[in-house]
Amino acid sequence: MQEPAASIQALESGIAVLRLERSSRLNALSFPDLKFIRELLDRTLSDADLRVLIITGDGDGFCAGLNLKSMLDANGEMHATVRENMELQQTFAGLVQRLRDNSVVVIAAINGVAVGAGMALALAADIRFAAQEASFHVGAVKIGITAGECGISYHLPRLIGAGRAFELMLSGRPVASKEALTIGLVSDLTDRSELMERALQCARQIVGNAPYSTAHTKRLMWQNLDAPSLQAAIELENHAQVLGLMTADFQEAVQAFMHKRPPDFNGR
Repeated sequence: MQEPAASIQALESGIAVLRLERSSRLNALSFPDLKFIRELLDRTLSDADLRVLIITGDGDGFCAGLNLKSMLDANGEMHATVRENMELQQTFAGLVQRLRDNSVVVIAAINGVAVGAGMALALAADIRFAAQEASFHVGAVKIGITAGECGISYHLPRLIGAGRAFELMLSGRPVASKEALTIGLVSDLTDRSELMERALQCARQIVGNAPYSTAHTKRLMWQNLDAPSLQAAIELENHAQVLGLMTADFQEAVQAFMHKRPPDFNGR
């Protein structure tokens, strides 16, 4: 029986890591792998105490996308129907949507190559840190399909600008870690040995804030990327801010400020 494709580990209070564990394949994932990870994510993200989820991979790959070999028969041919291919695509894309549609902050600790739908997983995270060895590949355009998959055509222009995104997606050229930092695709670079500690450092800062604050800041950021106007964005901000003023955690923050002590947030 094949080992599971991924595992979840609680690191500290409110912080967990999802680790992809197909290192011999650069963490490329088959259809059964995708379904397993989706179930794992559903269970993990339903934990009300979870505040930050770090995603990373074993070995030299973050995630090399779909394991194409798993789709081929003994003669190296693919015989999937349109319906089967759509189910596969929707399952992989569903992982991206699951990472976005929740209040848990997602940090991608990109340890190596991120290819195609694997790159899409990294783009769906709220924050990205990368090892020096990391690289990003939207190479599907080179194999007869489109570079737009699993939300790449949505996320990439918003992260690095439409002009750069068009060039990368139409050429299919790889982006090395240093360029990724320069263009804003990742927030920081580290040695691979220090990558998880960098992600943990950020996760601890997030967990140190009130749960309402981080959950609603994530929601505001993503929704206002598509706000039709400044007025609409401010309207959403106003509602979230007024609700925040009514929380016990805000009152605790005021008292902590007045008495010059760290706040003790409890999520109320």
